[in-house]
Amino acid sequence: MRAIQVSRYGGPEVLVPTEVAAPAPAPDQLLIEVDAAGVNYADTHHTDGSSVATTELPFVPGSEVVGRTADGRRVLAPTFQGGGYAELAVVAAADAVAVPDRVGDGEALALLVQGLTAWHLLRNSARLSRGESVVVNAAAGGVGSLAVQLARHFGAGRVIAVASTEEKRKLALSLGADVAIDSDPHGYAARVVAANHDRPVDVVLESTGGGTFNAALGALAGFGRLVTYGNAAREGRRPLLDPALLADHNLTVAGFWLRPALELPGNYHEPLAELFALVATGKLQPLATEYSLINARAAHEDLLARRTTGKLVLRP
Repeated sequence: MRAIQVSRYGGPEVLVPTEVAAPAPAPDQLLIEVDAAGVNYADTHHTDGSSVATTELPFVPGSEVVGRTADGRRVLAPTFQGGGYAELAVVAAADAVAVPDRVGDGEALALLVQGLTAWHLLRNSARLSRGESVVVNAAAGGVGSLAVQLARHFGAGRVIAVASTEEKRKLALSLGADVAIDSDPHGYAARVVAANHDRPVDVVLESTGGGTFNAALGALAGFGRLVTYGNAAREGRRPLLDPALLADHNLTVAGFWLRPALELPGNYHEPLAELFALVATGKLQPLATEYSLINARAAHEDLLARRTTGKLVLRP
């Protein structure tokens, strides 16, 4: 079968189309004919060898697929051991979720990692209350574009989108943000407060890291919550938190990673069903950009260069 194989660690140039043996499913697995595979920022870490969970070379990257089982069912499932960038993939039978007819392939893939992440960030990590202000960094990205919409759906009083270009800010506004501001770390806190009618904010969803993380702390109101779920900047030292700073302003800093969250009861199938229903009824609009499987390198290049919006999808 055709697949993308990584034989050495490095940048997008190590994503090489090749022919590999088809995977053989175990008794508790399903073989999926892949209609589309999702691309995630974490894939770039696996490819360059910087991931906490190092993958033995050679390997086929990709952690999620949507496609058909041998009996014709259309399902969405994670491939936690990799293998998604291929024409065929194996998934755990217990993880496969039937995809409603009114939900497209790209929409379904956008919900599995990015959608569930946005849902948990707002519901479980930030514990958003109706009427609170929410700042969404990287608001045109896969998680951010959905978080903007879900924050509005969950009753946020003011949604402030943060993005790097005018085009991305216009996109965030079209998705329901009340205001969109520039993402430059310099002056970030002042711009956020100004965008919230000169008041500090209640919640910041932060995936950039670096200087943006520190600046975001300065924009929080009393009992404000900052939820960090990524470090896209990959710049400088990790931020150091002063407990006294948090206590002085009653601030909360929380971290989120989807993988362990899915291992807890009620954190996978139930919220995913809610997200499917929102998409099927037109209340949630996942964004997707498609590439052919053999152009996986271009997808990674665009992702790393911050040229993308929404979910990136590979089509075998």
